[in-house]
Order: sequence, then structure tokens, then C-alpha cells
Amino acid sequence: MHKNIVILFLLLLSFRASASLGNDVIGSRSTAMGGFSTTLIDLWSVNNNQGALGFVNELSAGISYENRFLLKETSYKAGSFVMPLKTGTFGLSITSFGYSAFTENKAGLSYGIKFIENMAVGVQLNYLNTRLTPEYGQKNTFTAAIGVVANLSKELTIGAHVYNPTRAKLADYDNERVPTVMKLGLDYKFSKKVFLAIETEKDINYAPVVKVGVEYHAVEMLYLRGGVSTNPTMSSFGFGVKLKDFKLDLSSSFHQTLGLTPSVSLIYVKSK
Repeated sequence: MHKNIVILFLLLLSFRASASLGNDVIGSRSTAMGGFSTTLIDLWSVNNNQGALGFVNELSAGISYENRFLLKETSYKAGSFVMPLKTGTFGLSITSFGYSAFTENKAGLSYGIKFIENMAVGVQLNYLNTRLTPEYGQKNTFTAAIGVVANLSKELTIGAHVYNPTRAKLADYDNERVPTVMKLGLDYKFSKKVFLAIETEKDINYAPVVKVGVEYHAVEMLYLRGGVSTNPTMSSFGFGVKLKDFKLDLSSSFHQTLGLTPSVSLIYVKSK
């Protein structure tokens, strides 16, 4: 009983430490960069910013796992699939967070299209299932997301993303609604090897969060990453390895109160 109370307390804290109720950032690349995601163009764009999905032109699939705060009860699992077509890029993402006393599952279908040469937009429709113990039952709802990414120059890229713009209701009690979260991010490429990224995130019910990340392409197969975020203060680091058709990313982030969260992601990209 005591253990369950502690875990539920950590779950409540984790909701504030990482955007919950379906808006979590997927992928160890992003988590290594302080949670930055708005301009990153990869498989995880299917969830992180559907606008970036419009620039993805390779068939890919992947899985991701986070052992949040080194507790299996707060683990976060995700899988994604992306298929580019002539008219745009379709994507599917499935995520699961929690344990037997609290589980949050989300399935999302996304579509991104290049609007003009340097700009892409995308949308996502999600089915969200939140389940508590049998005594409290479960709730289901639908949410949406919209995103855009634009290359302002060869060096500078801007991205924006809004999750749950319709403020979908989760429960009638206390008019409980799924969080609405807005993000705006920039990345600046100093060279083909190094870029710096900054993002601000605003849940309409909480103070803004600022995220800063950097990625260094050290050698052909190796990427080094680091980042920080505020409210609460978190630091992170990680690396990525590219091996033919596979990409392996690992990261660790440190929360000042809850501790360490290791993460691993594996992506398969079909060669053209």
C-alpha cells in the first residue's frame, strides 16, 4: 500500500515534469536535447511535430522506451511507422505510459505535406484511453494536433506545434480536460556538423518551459547531443549511432527531484 502511494505521487509529479495525457515527446534524440522537437525531421515527427513529417521521404519504423526515474511503473513505451507517398507522408504512432493502477494509451494517425518548397504542414488525430483501477474505470476521448515547419534559410529553421487545440474533455467531473500545449522552436545550423536549438513550450494551465539543445555530428556514424530545460530544471545528454539502415539513439535526463531517466530508441529506415 505504501509503495502504491509513493508511485502514484511520482506519477503526479511526472505529469508536470513531462507533458502527459498524450503529448509526450517520443525518441531518445529529442530527450537527449532537453526535450526539443519542433524542427527535428525524423520518424518521431509523426508524433512530435506533424509539420516536419512533410519533409520525411523514407519509409521507416521504430520503437522507443523510457525507464522514467528508474521505476517500471512509470515506464513509457512507443512505436511509430511512416510511409511517404506522392501526395504526402502518412504516419502511425502508438504510446503507452504507466502500470496496472494507472495506464495511459494513445494511438495517433498523422499526415504531413510539403506546402511549398521550404515549408510543410501536418495534422494528427488521436484516440486517447486513460485507465485507472477497476474501482475508478476508464475514460476515452479524441484529440488533435497541428504543426508547421519552415526553412527560413540554409542555416535557420522554425517550427510550431499545437496539441489539443479543441480542448477535448476527459471527464465531466470538475470539467477535466486534456491539456492544450503550444510549442515554438528554432534551430540554427553553424555547419553541417553542429546545430543549436531552442524551444518554448506553453501548457495553457502552467508557466512556460524553455528547452535548449545541441547536436554534434562527430563522425559519419556518431552523433553527440546535450540539452537543458526549465520549469522544472532538467539536464540531459546522449548519443546516436547510424549503422546502414538502422539508427540507435540513447539518452539520459536528470530531474532535480525525481532523478534519472534513461531512454533508448531504434529506427529502421528503408534504403532507396
